[in-house]
Formats: sequence, structure tokens, C-alpha cells
Amino acid sequence: MGQITLDKVTKKFGDVQVIPPLDLTIEEGEFVVFVGPSGCGKSTLLRLIAGLEDVSSGQIRIDGKDATAIPPSKRGLAMVFQSYALYPHMSVRKNIAFPLRMAGLSKEEQDKKVMAAASVLNLTDYLERKPGQLSGGQRQRVAIGRSIVREPAAFLFDEPLSNLDAALRVNMRLEISELHNSLKTTMIYVTHDQVEAMTMADKIVVLRAGNIEQVGGPLELYQRPRNTFVAGFIGSPKMNLIEGTEAAKHNAKTIGIRPEHIGISPTEGTWKGRIGVSEHLGSDTFFHVHDTGLADTITVRAGGEVNLRHGNTIYLTPEADKMHRFGADGLRID
Repeated sequence: MGQITLDKVTKKFGDVQVIPPLDLTIEEGEFVVFVGPSGCGKSTLLRLIAGLEDVSSGQIRIDGKDATAIPPSKRGLAMVFQSYALYPHMSVRKNIAFPLRMAGLSKEEQDKKVMAAASVLNLTDYLERKPGQLSGGQRQRVAIGRSIVREPAAFLFDEPLSNLDAALRVNMRLEISELHNSLKTTMIYVTHDQVEAMTMADKIVVLRAGNIEQVGGPLELYQRPRNTFVAGFIGSPKMNLIEGTEAAKHNAKTIGIRPEHIGISPTEGTWKGRIGVSEHLGSDTFFHVHDTGLADTITVRAGGEVNLRHGNTIYLTPEADKMHRFGADGLRID
């Protein structure tokens, strides 16, 4: 259970079409991430699947059944929001059990399901605490636990980690991924953070202005971006995109080379430049190189112990077999 199909789905707000006709199939058990810049339509698309927004046209099917007109409570989906939306006066146990009480389950059945969810989420020792006594990560796990007990056909996550600090975000990414591996339930996850998308997804859906730019696995999008938008969005730091004479040498309108696919030397290389800002991260150093005549800035990823400084001359040599070519239409040239 948990296959979701969108067939020519559109969404309009008044006369403004925010989701043009869109087709997408999410297979049972997949972890799919919707990613894109702010305003690209990813949260709207999630809300259409959940039934929190009405579809303007097209059809949404859940396990083959037309769910387009089915109310949210009857779709068998569970949504986890940015806001934890916990009841502050209730214990963790009662917060997790709340949907079960509303469904009229017996106390014994409630306790059984709550204990199972708490065990999966490492919340067993916190069941009698109130939300105000928990960390942000623990509160998010309680919100997820409240969804787990419903045994949904799919989980829908709407930027659930955006309220957490950097360290907690990393931990929760791992916990949600582990949860998916243990439950094997379909999960759809919305984020603007491409690092979250790359580290968590089985399949990534890259959106821009309501359109699907590319669908594929993380490595597929990294290694073979379909167009310059995906090339510049997926990867951290992002791909260097170069136009002009250098691109024309490669029979392209734009060439792309990732920072990790550029060799550096203080004495010789293909492109000459000047080091601007350097970001030292321990294992890696990111050099932002200027005055190459190629682009305002070329970003290069190097080892963490490279002895180069601001203002130094540097020579860059791209790995020829890692070069990406794009035509005037922005599409990949193979």
C-alpha cells in the first residue's frame, strides 16, 4: 500500500496557475523528496496530495483509487508539518495516542500502538513528560509518532526540520531515514535544502515554478543533470556554469564543472585566477577564485591542508571527462 499517482494535476489560485499540468508516480515504499527554491510549488503539491488544497483539474490516485474528491481524513495519509502542533497540556503518551482516541480504539490497543511507536522513535523514557520538557528534536519525534500510530499508507513531511538547529537537523535526517528503512512506508518529503534531498531520498523531484525539471535518484541528478537549472541547484557547493568563448570551444552554450572536479596548482594549469575568499572546513577547503575571465567566481573544492591564501595566483585544470555541456535551450548535450 502507498502508491500515489498524479495524472495531469493542476492548481490555480484565481487566475494564477501555480501548478501546470503535472504527471508523477510515487511507488509504494519509496522515499521521495520534492525540492526546489522558495515559491516553486513543492508545498502546494504536497497539500494537493494530502487533500488540504483542492485540485483545479486532473486526478490523484492512491493505490489505484481515485482520491481527488476524498477528504483528507479519508485518504489514509499522515502529514507532519514544520510546526509540531503538540498539545502542551498533554503528556507525550497522550499526544501520540490522540488520533487513536479520536478513532475510538480501546485503551489497551492505544497503549500497544503508543509503546510500539515510542520504541521506534526512542521516546519510551519520555512518555510522561510534557512537550515543554522536551528538546526540539524530541518534539518533532513526538509529532512523527502521532503519525506512525495511524499506520498510514504514506507519510507527508512539509519541511519538518526547518525549526531545528544545524546539529539537530543532521540527527533528525538520520532518524527519519532510519524510520523509513524500518517501516518501509511511502514517504514524501518537502524541502528547499538540496543536501537533505541528496542524503535522504530514493527519488528526487526537482521543481521550478510548478514544473518538474527532473526526476531521478540522487546520483543520477548529480552525475547527469537534465538542464542548467538542475545542474546549478543539485550539489554543494553548486556547479560552476561557464558561458562565452570557453563554452564555445566545447560546442556548447554553457559548460558546467563541479568544484570537486577541478584540480589546482600554484604554478600551472588550464585557467589562471586569483584566490578570493577561502572557506576552511577541516577536511575540505573551498576556494572562490576570481579574474579567470570565465565567470565572476569559480568555486573549487580542495583538501583541507592546501597552503594557499587570499590574493594568491592559482591555476585550475578541469577534469575533461567530468565536464557537462548544455545547449542554448539550457538542456543537456550528450
